[in-house]
Amino acid sequence: MNPIFERGPSLRLRLFIVTLLSLGLMVVDRYTDSSTQLRSYLTTAVSPLIYIASLPQVVLTGASEQFMSHQRLLAENEQLRERLLRQSGTLQRLEFLQQENNKLRELLGSAPVTEGQRLVAEVMAVYSHPFSHQIVLNRGSNDGVTEFQPLIDDLGVLGQVVSVGPTSSRALLITDTTHAMSLRIERTGVSVIAEGLGQWDRIRLVHLPHSIDIQQGDRLVTSGLDGRFPEGYPVARVSRIQRDLSQPFLQVQAEPFAQLDRIRYVLLLWPQQDASNEGGSD
Repeated sequence: MNPIFERGPSLRLRLFIVTLLSLGLMVVDRYTDSSTQLRSYLTTAVSPLIYIASLPQVVLTGASEQFMSHQRLLAENEQLRERLLRQSGTLQRLEFLQQENNKLRELLGSAPVTEGQRLVAEVMAVYSHPFSHQIVLNRGSNDGVTEFQPLIDDLGVLGQVVSVGPTSSRALLITDTTHAMSLRIERTGVSVIAEGLGQWDRIRLVHLPHSIDIQQGDRLVTSGLDGRFPEGYPVARVSRIQRDLSQPFLQVQAEPFAQLDRIRYVLLLWPQQDASNEGGSD
C-alpha cells in the first residue's frame, strides 16, 4: 500500500540545491548579459503591481497638496481683500487732496493731518425692515469701536456706528430714513445736507434753493462739517434734479457709490488719530 503523502528530499538536500542555484545565478549574472534582459522582463511584468501598490499613497499625497494649496489661497485671498479695503480708503481721497493741493501749500507751518487708525470688519447680519437700513458687524468695544464711528468700503461711505457691544456693533447706513449727513458738491464746493429715503440706491438732498449751482452727475463728498465723517470721502453722484418753482426747494436725488445691498466687509475709521496705532488693530 502506497502512503498518502510521499516523503520528498531531505531539508539538507533542498538547502544544498537552492544554494547551488543561487550561486549559479550569481555567476551567470556576473559574467553574462542575458540576466540583464531577464531582469528587464521581470521589471516590466511587475511594474503594474508596483504602480497599483503605490497608487493610494500618490492619491493621498496629491489630495493633501491640493488641500494645503486651497487653504493657502483662501488665506492669501483674505489678506488681499483686507489690504484692498485699507488702500481704498486712501485712494478715495486722492482726487480731493489733489484739488486741495494749492491750499495746503499755504498751510506748511500747520501740524500735518494724519490718516488715522483703521479696522476691517465683516457684516454678520442685515436688518430686514423695509425702511431701516442697518447692519451688524463682528467688531465691538473690545476692538476699540465707538459710537458714531464712520465706516466705508472700497467704493465710498457706508454709514456710521450707532450701537456698540463687547464683540459686535450695529451701524446705520446712509440710505436709512433716519440718517442725515453733511456733504459738499465737489465741483463747486457748496455744502449740502443729504438724507436717506429707505431705498438702497438713492438718497436725497434737502433744503436746496433754486439758485444753487448743481448739475446731474455732480460728485458729492463728505464735507467734515458734521464732525462725524472725515472730509473728502466720496458718497454719491447726483442722479435726478427736479425744478418746480411752485415748491420752495429743489427736488434732488443722488445715487450712492457704494452698493449698500451687497456689503460684506467694511472699513472702520478713527479720524484725527496717530497713524502709528494702525498696526495694533489688524
